[in-house]
Amino acid sequence: MNIGKIISEKRKNLGITQQTLAEKLHVSFQAISKWENGISHPDIELLPILAKTLNISIDSLLGYPTQSATEYDNHYAGKEYYWGLQPNRLLYEIMQRKPPIKPYKILDIGCGEGKDAVFLAKNGYDVTAFDISEKGIRKAKTLADVHGVTVDFFKADIKDFRIETDYDIIFSSGVFHYIPQNLRQSIINNLKTHTRVNGLNIINVFVGKPFIPPAPDMEKKELHVDIWKSGELFTYYHDWHIHKSEETIFNCESSGIAHKHCKNVMIAEKIM
Repeated sequence: MNIGKIISEKRKNLGITQQTLAEKLHVSFQAISKWENGISHPDIELLPILAKTLNISIDSLLGYPTQSATEYDNHYAGKEYYWGLQPNRLLYEIMQRKPPIKPYKILDIGCGEGKDAVFLAKNGYDVTAFDISEKGIRKAKTLADVHGVTVDFFKADIKDFRIETDYDIIFSSGVFHYIPQNLRQSIINNLKTHTRVNGLNIINVFVGKPFIPPAPDMEKKELHVDIWKSGELFTYYHDWHIHKSEETIFNCESSGIAHKHCKNVMIAEKIM
């Protein structure tokens, strides 16, 4: 994504006009318009204040993936695979609904150490996958090499990255709680736009329930977790054919402390 598109998207997410942004930067609103339309670019000395105003890093403003370490870098530092190597059960639903009679293009968002992406590639899908953790991506590439499959792994932050390629299937499990409320509409619109007709979005999100205490690993302030509300995911896909939308409560020990989660699983198909 070029800098003009990033400026436009972040400005709109913040709900500010070109005129307001121009006043904050002490430039004309025509300059903002030219940046957003790719006619010109902001001067280099404006980048720090522009990034600060848009509440992003300079790397993100320039379209580079974030370079900061994540909590999951610590989890993925060992030789063992933190989430194990058994594939997510939702992958079997992918295979049932779109069996690999041809190499369907799949995007795995928040792929972690790559177990699901590699499983899909082994079964004949054309897989692209990304995660914010550099250590996770390195282990994912190693896993793909061990199994002799090709997966296009890369590092990116779901909050900044926008896809520009069309996919038959977009899959994400246990990642969307890192998307702030104000970015959800634009991110999901991007996914829907780049899903082919009759393609699937298969997503699960953590849902808050008053009778379930917050998970220990989600209480850490540095994780910037924003749990979803019941039924919220459906509202973004109300214009698609919903094959499944259900909530389940399950036990988890990912933090080393037994706790419970509630998740909403959705399988939606683009019909036009």
